[in-house]
Amino acid sequence: MMKLSPLHLQQLEEKGISKEKVLDQIETFKEGIPFVQLVKPATVSDGINKFNKTEEEKLISKFEQLKGLLSLLKFVPASGAASRMFKSLFVFLKRYDPQVEDVETYVNRSNDSNIRTFFKQIKNFPFYEIVQKRIKEKASSANDTAYEFVTEMLLKEGLNYGFYPKGLLPFHNYGKFAATPFEEHLKEAARYAAVNIVARLHFTISEQHQSLFIEEYKAVAPRVSKATQTEFEVTYSNQKPSTDTIAVTMDNEPFVNKDGSLLFRPGGHGALIENLNEQNADIIFIKNIDNVVVPMYEDELTKSKKVLAGLLLEVQQKAFFYADQLDRNDINGEQLHEIKAFLENELNVRFLENFSGFSIAEQLEILKDKINRPIRVCGMVKNEGEPGGGPFWIKDAHGHISLQIVESAQVNTSEESQSAILKNSTHFNPVDLVCGVRNFRGEKYNLLNFVDTKQGFITQKTKDGKELKALELPGLWNGAMAFWNTIFVEVPLVTFNPVKKVNDLLKPTHQVS
Repeated sequence: MMKLSPLHLQQLEEKGISKEKVLDQIETFKEGIPFVQLVKPATVSDGINKFNKTEEEKLISKFEQLKGLLSLLKFVPASGAASRMFKSLFVFLKRYDPQVEDVETYVNRSNDSNIRTFFKQIKNFPFYEIVQKRIKEKASSANDTAYEFVTEMLLKEGLNYGFYPKGLLPFHNYGKFAATPFEEHLKEAARYAAVNIVARLHFTISEQHQSLFIEEYKAVAPRVSKATQTEFEVTYSNQKPSTDTIAVTMDNEPFVNKDGSLLFRPGGHGALIENLNEQNADIIFIKNIDNVVVPMYEDELTKSKKVLAGLLLEVQQKAFFYADQLDRNDINGEQLHEIKAFLENELNVRFLENFSGFSIAEQLEILKDKINRPIRVCGMVKNEGEPGGGPFWIKDAHGHISLQIVESAQVNTSEESQSAILKNSTHFNPVDLVCGVRNFRGEKYNLLNFVDTKQGFITQKTKDGKELKALELPGLWNGAMAFWNTIFVEVPLVTFNPVKKVNDLLKPTHQVS
């Protein structure tokens, strides 16, 4: 049994973490986290819906008719730092000496195609003019200019972009100003998440960046309000200290810091299920901060979002009708079969083979359990590159089959059959969700009741030169939503435009024409 010192107990109290939770997490390290068991990839007509133009128009119309009666919210995970975006440029600063070589020599020597592209197309970056103005007086040669440009852009003594939140970097150059992803999310929300000319957004951000986001809102909101004829209600939250997870040694003992305190680490984006659970709305759109587009692509993106929301409302209406019938125990045999067919065909619920062997009362209880769950409609993009996180049918330890978003890290790729299923996936997850979080009575579900706590990740890290094991909570759209009812819909590739590397800003979806 693990003994906790008074210092450790004080730590737990300050973070709001119970001793039981820590013991559970240590047990998880000891047991390990089993791989997800893939049954098959979800494909069009087998787990993924694909709509024709007429069907899309019908769903858009449904959303337009009903949205005035609903509260809508756009939920944006936005705590990501920009440092990973600039990885190749940080390496450049470390290894390049302008006194010894020019950029071309460096590129040829290092064979770094990212740096080659960066400098070749440097004028097309949205921050080019901003940085140029600041370094005009500083550089003395062409070599210096390249070095000074990157230094000024990334480091603390300059613009400090390398340590900024990604949501506040210049992404799109409009000539008179460069828009950040934060500003683009406001514009986007005005197009599909506004009710009575008010759009509500909630950003989950790092505590140290809160003042920067508030300043950015003050600077851009008047401009966006004027352009979109929309007012905005913007709120923020931070990942809770109570969702941090304990780190352990390679022998599964709590990792103790040099000062004697226990090492806790942030629990990953799965921790945000707690932030999501505190939001109050009928329909919640979820989309990552770096996934935005320039105006040329806005119409297609807006249409896609409305299709997803229309489908959610259509399915939800039926689910509420049946949930009410079940609640009143006003069901005959024919209706029981009708509800089961609805769950199977429209909410992708799968029943155990021996379901028909249960008594009618037991069958009704199962139907009540299956229908009274939050619903998520998730956009899925056709796989154009390497398979990663995507839509699959999986089987759990109890033999239940369900539709899930699975990351490749959750799959035992050394097992040939599992690796083959992963490779045969036709779609991937762009993080494009529309969520219904209320029951048929209009009460909000407690989303923490629908998390599969056994779908986290164990990773290896180092601290003070020592190896350790860290625990990530089940991902927000993976295990944290494992027990939701799930619908997948094929959406256009244009809805997926993340900026993982700085050169992604050169793509057409980020270039204002």
